Amino acid sequence: MAVHKELLIVEIGDEDRPSIVHFISNRWGSSVSVSRGQMHDTADLPGFLCRDKGEIIGLVTYHIEDDDCEIVTLNSEWNERGLGTELLNLVIEKAKERGCTRVWLITTNDNTHAIRFYQRRGFEWVGFHKDAMTESRKLKPEIPALGNDDIPIKHEIEFEYRLPEKKG
Repeated sequence: MAVHKELLIVEIGDEDRPSIVHFISNRWGSSVSVSRGQMHDTADLPGFLCRDKGEIIGLVTYHIEDDDCEIVTLNSEWNERGLGTELLNLVIEKAKERGCTRVWLITTNDNTHAIRFYQRRGFEWVGFHKDAMTESRKLKPEIPALGNDDIPIKHEIEFEYRLPEKKG
């Protein structure tokens, strides 16, 4: 549990799942997320959320496999106030606790805000997956053709944040 100024950030509980489906679906077309050809139902993933007056205003979900932690979704309704950074940092801490060596994520070529956001927080651009969205649309047809600023959504961009390996 973390406090962002006057707001409480908590780990997702089972009672939060219906509101997460609603929150994610309203922003991304459904609760399903696709990255690098893998589908995730965000309603089933662990993560952290923040509410204001009962409504979700920040949410991060992640998936840990072996020593990799993928950030599957990150949404903040409070831009430029540090909520997204706090949510991101909570996942990084969870990944460290679980012995992960990296935290990684995918964003799309149109999401210039996210590209700047992750780089400013120490994430390295490590992959460019040309035309990956063609395959992603086969798994999630509701992915629109146009994204932010009417930029065609075509490519996946991979970022990672390296964690120190545990000694032992």
